[in-house]
Parts: sequence; C-alpha cells; structure tokens
Amino acid sequence: MIETRTEGPVAHVTLDRPQVHNAFDREMVGRIRQAFEDVGGRDSVRAVVLEGRGKSFSAGGDLNWMRRTIDFSYEENLVDARRLSDMFSAVARCPKPVIARVHGAALGGGSGLVAAADMAVALESAVFGFTEVRLGIVAGVISPWVVARIGAARAREYMLTGERFSAATAREIGLVHGVAPDIPALDRTIQEKIESILAAAPGAVARTKALIAGVDGTPLDEATEFAARALAEARTTEEGQAGMAAFLDRRPPPWAKP
Repeated sequence: MIETRTEGPVAHVTLDRPQVHNAFDREMVGRIRQAFEDVGGRDSVRAVVLEGRGKSFSAGGDLNWMRRTIDFSYEENLVDARRLSDMFSAVARCPKPVIARVHGAALGGGSGLVAAADMAVALESAVFGFTEVRLGIVAGVISPWVVARIGAARAREYMLTGERFSAATAREIGLVHGVAPDIPALDRTIQEKIESILAAAPGAVARTKALIAGVDGTPLDEATEFAARALAEARTTEEGQAGMAAFLDRRPPPWAKP
C-alpha cells in the first residue's frame, strides 16, 4: 500500500494502490501516518516527496471502505474520522518539508493530502476536487488544511460545489505552487525545490515549520512574542551559531554540500 525509499537525503513516500487510483482505506491511512512519522524522525532525511504510483496521485477514500462506514454508529464514525485526521496531521506536521508530486486525479482526500503538504507541483493534466458534498458528506478532516491553504472564500467556491478543477486553477488558488507540462519538467521543478531545501539548515527548516504553525491564526500579540522567542532560541542553537559564523567569515555553512 505504501512504499518508502530514500535517495540520499530525500525520502519518497509512494502511495501504492494503483488498481484503485491510490484510494485509501483504514489500513492504508494508518500506513501513511506511520510512514510520515518514520521519515520525520530520521536525521538523515532532509525532504520528503509524496507521490502516487499508476494513473493517479490519489482518488481519496476507497469505495469499499466508505460502503462499510454506512453501517457505523456515530461513535464508530468518530473513531474512524479521527484516525483519518491523524493521517493528514502526520503529513502536515512532519518536521521535514513535504513536496506533493501530483499527476492524474487528486480528489477528495487526495486533494487534502496536497493541501497538507508544504509544497505541491502538478502536471498540467492533473485534476483536483473537493467532491465530498456530491456524496452527501462533508470534507471534514481535510478542511483545516484546505482552508489554511486556499482561504475561506476559495474553499466555499470549491467545497460547496464539489466541482473538479484543473491544475492551472489549483495554482491560481494556491493549492499547488507549480504546474509542469510533462513528467521530466515536473521532476526538474521538484528537484529545484529539493536543492533549495538542502541549502538551508535542517534544524532551522524544522523550526520554521513550527514557527509558521505557531503564528498562523494566532492573535498578533501572542504571535509576536512566539516569534521573538523562536528567533532567540534559533540564535542560541549550535546550528544557528555555526551558520551565522560561517556567513560572517564568508565560508560555507556546515550543512552545505561539499
């Protein structure tokens, strides 16, 4: 269901159910969460690429899984929904930068995974959609990540209609950050993002992810104090001291590639 491989400092988490367009069921949800907790805890990993095998990135929830939930009680559905929410949280809160590599369909929870990633690059032919309302349900557990990514106004437009939209529209609304005409161009764009990440200090990158999460939606007075403390802590770390000294001495920082 999930394949995790590393290529130097980059981990690739591949959704591996191509026969169902990488739709996820209860077991796959747990494996995705575990994969991101695993790579997030590896010091050797500096970036994570989330991708799908086969024709699609992910078609969202598996039909057989959804069929079984029809007979669930409210309490059983709540447990199931929290498990799904934990998966998206594991992607979003992974201390390593996560780049979604999107092709084919990214629908429902598939678009949710894109929103939970830090960055996303898509093929021009990719199709997106928050299609839950057309099934009579809501885009519940993905909504925090989607609204944070595209804003409430855009979320209303696409989550209330359930309509599908193109990669160009996804870029326009901020769901993805780049659109590529073909696979080679897609991979080049992702490699450029990875090279930029590798030029940054790994600890500072993790602290910056926590900083963004800490100030987003926080009242201004609290956010400014949180940010001041974050900077003070970063300056006093071994990494921060070494990086500033290297800059002042005009030499490469210790994390730079030889």
